[in-house]
Amino acid sequence: MSEKEKTYELQFVKGIGPKRAEVLHRHGIRTYLDLLNYFPRKYVDRSNIVPLDKLQPDQEITVIGKVEAAGIRHGRRRLFYIVISDGKGILEAVWFNGIDYFKRIFKVGEWVSLSGKVAFYRGFQITHPEYDRLGEGELNNLMHTGKILAFYPENEAFKRVGLNSYTFRKIFFLLLNKKTPEVEEYFPPELKQKRGFINRAEAYRQIHIPENQKILEKAIYRFKYEEFFNLQLMLALQRAHQKAQPIGFAFEKKSERLAKLYHNLPFEMTEAQKRVVKEIRNDMKSPSPMNRLLQGDVGAGKTLVALMAMLIAIDNGKQAALMVPTEILAEQHFFNIRKLVEPLNVKVHLITGSISQKERKSIAQDLSGGEPQIIIGTHALIYDSVNLPDLGLVVIDEQHRFGVMQRARLIEKGLRADVLVMTATPIPRTLALTAYGSLDVSVIDELPPNRKPVTTIWRFDNSASKIYDFIKQRTEAGEQAYIIYPLVEESEKLDLKAATEAYERLSVTVFKNNRVGLLHGRMKPAEKDRVMSEFVEGKIQILISTTVIEVGIDVPNATIMLIEHAERFGLSQLHQLRGRVGRGRQKSYCILKTPYNIGEIAQQRMKIMTETHDGFVIAEKDLELRGWGDFFGTKQSGMPDFKIANPITDRPILEEAREDAFALVRSDPFLRKPEHKDLLRYLKLHLKDRMELANIS
Repeated sequence: MSEKEKTYELQFVKGIGPKRAEVLHRHGIRTYLDLLNYFPRKYVDRSNIVPLDKLQPDQEITVIGKVEAAGIRHGRRRLFYIVISDGKGILEAVWFNGIDYFKRIFKVGEWVSLSGKVAFYRGFQITHPEYDRLGEGELNNLMHTGKILAFYPENEAFKRVGLNSYTFRKIFFLLLNKKTPEVEEYFPPELKQKRGFINRAEAYRQIHIPENQKILEKAIYRFKYEEFFNLQLMLALQRAHQKAQPIGFAFEKKSERLAKLYHNLPFEMTEAQKRVVKEIRNDMKSPSPMNRLLQGDVGAGKTLVALMAMLIAIDNGKQAALMVPTEILAEQHFFNIRKLVEPLNVKVHLITGSISQKERKSIAQDLSGGEPQIIIGTHALIYDSVNLPDLGLVVIDEQHRFGVMQRARLIEKGLRADVLVMTATPIPRTLALTAYGSLDVSVIDELPPNRKPVTTIWRFDNSASKIYDFIKQRTEAGEQAYIIYPLVEESEKLDLKAATEAYERLSVTVFKNNRVGLLHGRMKPAEKDRVMSEFVEGKIQILISTTVIEVGIDVPNATIMLIEHAERFGLSQLHQLRGRVGRGRQKSYCILKTPYNIGEIAQQRMKIMTETHDGFVIAEKDLELRGWGDFFGTKQSGMPDFKIANPITDRPILEEAREDAFALVRSDPFLRKPEHKDLLRYLKLHLKDRMELANIS
């Protein structure tokens, strides 16, 4: 950025002023460059102006004319109308809504532009057209019409200070018309030539005040590519630097505990599990720190693979930590892992926010000695009081639920510790290229042979009694069931109340002859443990729960899952929940229950769930339905924030950018070549924070 860009005060840009500058600042638009990067959300082509004597019915048009008459007409419906003329013909425009507003703004004698579809009704007429007011006698002022018009994202704060698409177009017209913005070109010449880019400054001008469709497309392509390229370049640099800096720990010693665990298993591991353990073991032998993503569908056996990696660390004299998003899952992992490693003489600790100060102090003291052991916990693991002096391996489960900085703090506890990131949400290729582009990827693409597909059924609320009868029949046959209620932050108290009231009602009416339990996140750990244990042991037949059971609980005898208000869940979450049943030999069912009248997207989700069990197909569909910004749910997930590019719809551009970025880093890993000096300076100036975060996967 030039000195001018750094100091350019937005309030002095024509059309902005102090009040608007303050509002823009609050929404992250602080500099001249931020303003240029406030890209339009859509365009409307009004470049073809139709004379009013050439109108045809059902034609999409843009016309210009002088307002000859305006008023309110009373009939079956009250409406506001204007009649315009260009000296050759006339056209009537009508509005049925906002009548008082339009009466106030349109004046006889002013010129206007109207766009929309023409109909013939006692003459040519256009209903609720898009419009631009051109002022009196301003036929030749075509700043807002007769062109391809940009429309910008708006919000209430912008509206209050008069910032809308009209004013943004005016600001950019005054700023850029016949002027080239002062921005640096940082792409290397060979890259510009290879992809046929127009200059960066010209691209900014064309994206805001496009001359024609062809050059607009070139500008859009340039900025989409730029967003993808910058991210991919950081990922490529990170990967190259990881491989080039052998300052981690090489786990060279063969793990006797791993071999013992393998031989003690009461089942045969799948070929996919064996392959992935081999990949991880080879990674850990290298002095370069491992940075690997382990993905596999629900029930594919990721935890066992992670445990084997932890045993490699322990047999090489290091500590291993497993960080999970919820206390209930931390407790489940703790019980399961402790049971598996009991014969192997391995110490396992559990650290969550609920443990007492006394317990925390005792564990901290034990860990500070550096003795090889496993530590399982929630984000409580990253507290300063937890000292892990010999941390060699960090395993992060369901990693997208942790913020980037949370992951960083845990990794920093070990000196260049190996990192294994696990997710049961299969990652679509688009996401793998963006969010996880710097990681090596292992996929457990095979389920254990005893896993049977779960029959998934979508039913409406009026089927409740039939569903309850079905659950009673199955529980009488000795099986168990889950009844799941949604739990989202915005309505947590209401959701909790719904689950609790359902338990109180159903346990004394419909299921009065069954043993019914209640589980939710607000219960004390000891109480949750008791309920979970009773369900696992079969003492509880029907477990009414919020989504705390989404990951973790493994009960082979549970064959039915009823999901209440299934329309409130995302596809991936529904798939995760469904993975809690079908773990035994009996046929299992997942029943999605919704009100009759649900939205179109919710309907699509229900249909997809009944049609496929493939987690990767479901993840791709989820991404398509929810869009990039909502897929992970929270800003803290560390996902890239794209202004114009869309990783779903622009995947071909993403793949081009990735190919170019990785090729560039292979040829110049430290960007030291003269032709890359501008690129390096740009990254340091504009993407410094993101470059630092890119070192944490």
